[in-house]
Amino acid sequence: MSKRFIEDYCCDINNITDVITKLTSSYRLMVGGAEELNRIALAKKSDVKAAIKRVNKIGDIIDDYLKVLEDINLPYFEYCKLRSDYYKSRIKANFILEEIEEELVKKNSLK
Repeated sequence: MSKRFIEDYCCDINNITDVITKLTSSYRLMVGGAEELNRIALAKKSDVKAAIKRVNKIGDIIDDYLKVLEDINLPYFEYCKLRSDYYKSRIKANFILEEIEEELVKKNSLK
């Protein structure tokens, strides 16, 4: 897998997440609107039912997007784990200790 492929993959995940966020916001507003409509004495029962039906359609769309997000996240998580394992196998404890010692020397020299 190339780095470009993974970057595009992440972009797709971010785009889907953005759509879900916007749909969820719309869903919440529509639920609130249906609830307010239900409290209005002059509102027709059919209008309230229609509002609830629209809310349910948005909910179904959100569910579809969540399923897509779930499906595409699994390979990405596997990629992240493989990459992490790769880096862990390449990092030597002595290298890390040397960096820590260098930082401590720098901090002590500034005092």
